[in-house]
Amino acid sequence: MDPLPLSRRDLIRLAGASSLAAGMASLGFPRQTAADPAQRADAKPGVKIDKPDGVPANLVDGRVVEPEQKLRVLHQTDVLVVGAGPAGVCAALAARQTGAKVTLVERYGHFGGQWTGGLVLEVAGVQAAGGKVVTQGIGEAILRRAEKLDRAVINRRPGVNPTVDAEALKYVMVEMIAEAGIDCFLHCWSVDAVSDSRTVQGAVVESKSGRQAILAKVVVDASGDGDLLAAAGAEHETMKGRIGLVCRIGNLDKVDHEKAKSAPPPRNLGSPTPLPGINWVNMQGPEGDALDVRELTRLELAHRRQIWKQVDEIRRTPGYEQVYLVETAPQLGVRMSRMLAGVARVALDGVHSGRKFDDVIGVGGDWTFKLGEWQIPYGALVPKSIDNLLAAGRCISGEPKAADFVRVIPTCFVTGHAAGTAAALAAKQACRPRDLEVPALQKTLREQGAYLG
Repeated sequence: MDPLPLSRRDLIRLAGASSLAAGMASLGFPRQTAADPAQRADAKPGVKIDKPDGVPANLVDGRVVEPEQKLRVLHQTDVLVVGAGPAGVCAALAARQTGAKVTLVERYGHFGGQWTGGLVLEVAGVQAAGGKVVTQGIGEAILRRAEKLDRAVINRRPGVNPTVDAEALKYVMVEMIAEAGIDCFLHCWSVDAVSDSRTVQGAVVESKSGRQAILAKVVVDASGDGDLLAAAGAEHETMKGRIGLVCRIGNLDKVDHEKAKSAPPPRNLGSPTPLPGINWVNMQGPEGDALDVRELTRLELAHRRQIWKQVDEIRRTPGYEQVYLVETAPQLGVRMSRMLAGVARVALDGVHSGRKFDDVIGVGGDWTFKLGEWQIPYGALVPKSIDNLLAAGRCISGEPKAADFVRVIPTCFVTGHAAGTAAALAAKQACRPRDLEVPALQKTLREQGAYLG
């Protein structure tokens, strides 16, 4: 019986690399060398062999130890904005408008945060009592830009909260960011601060390109969860909040209303969007810890099951058989997690009383249209002791009771606009954001269309 043919792997295992080199050629195999495979004559075009940059973690005495390593500098900039939600986009546009070189980092593949990826489509709180639009500036410019598109915004009138289409707003923000010449890194997590003692000098980021660093003169934390301010050691408060998952349902314009008269109307039909027959459906969700990955995973899975069952219940209602689930939001509806402990803070009694501040940088409204305008102090964006860092969005300094006013999209417009402008001015003047002359900041904000009361 002829011996079984040996594979190449068998030969290598039996003979060893040193003694096999000469014999391989006689057997018809290409000669192997220690050279870079990309340099071989038979290498496919475009082949590139990279030596890994990372150093793997080690398991030592039951503990995982991550060795010290030098990180590549991915980019350098004047102002780094971490997070591209409503606050981050406004911060980046404002900083660029003020003359800074700006870089925007976002963990998802789109701009807008909860506004688009979270499908929180109602712009609740852009007006105060009487229907006056008080959240002016960059955020208002975004909405006006969207108004020029077909089926992008509805309910842009006094006494009503506007509602947007997420895809239209994603497009509008891409256009505005691109036109402004802002450097962007999407699919990129900010995982740590680059800091010298109490001074932030940039951020460590993680992406498919590995673990790298972005250096900046001033950093704006618009991450929502205050990830960078926490990593930098800024004093802050953590809290739990309701965590839901928004969805959109369709074919509501095809409901058989005659047939529907035979049964009570279904629940969870949501609210209209700019697209005919499609509603967005909010979900309160239970209170949870948005900084706990196990909790986030559990809620994500539970909410998706709940949404499917709710839509199935709607479809079993007479007349609603053609209703279907269009989409579930790609990101959970986190309301609150961290809030900065700043030089000043937004307090609930100040919101209700319309308290005035000498260092006002913007004004908030009320989605119920019952409250008058209320002011936001610059000190609410400034950490007590950490320098070259500003907060924007729902992680600014405020008492937990005021969180519902701080976290809404229009307030994020305002604080993002102010933080971006302040960061650019501080970078230009080579001063700490806490040392910035507030009257000069206020003057620039007004020139950029912001309303300060």
